[in-house]
Amino acid sequence: MGNGYLWTKTIHIVLIASWFAGLFYLPRIYVNLAEEKNPEAHARLLGMADRLFRFMTILAIPALLCGLVLWLYFGIGSGDTWLHAKLFFVILVIGYHHACWGLLKKFHLGRNTHSGVWFRWFNEAPALLLLIITALAVIKP
Repeated sequence: MGNGYLWTKTIHIVLIASWFAGLFYLPRIYVNLAEEKNPEAHARLLGMADRLFRFMTILAIPALLCGLVLWLYFGIGSGDTWLHAKLFFVILVIGYHHACWGLLKKFHLGRNTHSGVWFRWFNEAPALLLLIITALAVIKP
């Protein structure tokens, strides 16, 4: 397929790994936000969460675009069942990213209703999604 394919795939993998690093860490900040009582520390954590969410979004967009290029231009997985399954789980990741945004807005408004324990469990979802998506892409069942 040539160098264009290999470069697109390489960039896609790096962007996905970077995006997921943010998806793993942001809910950990939420754990601390939910448990923090000191207003100054709370404000600092909220600023960290804002910056991380913006950075994650900046990474997510080109990651998804590279995936679309691999599929629509290079034809990777076209018509294959594994790709349809993978796309379903990618949509779940996008939904998780969106849920993180909604939770961040609630923290800004002082309307968070979830405990640190809840956020610890919420933080497990991206690891499970990454495992499933990676297995689908590598094993191609």
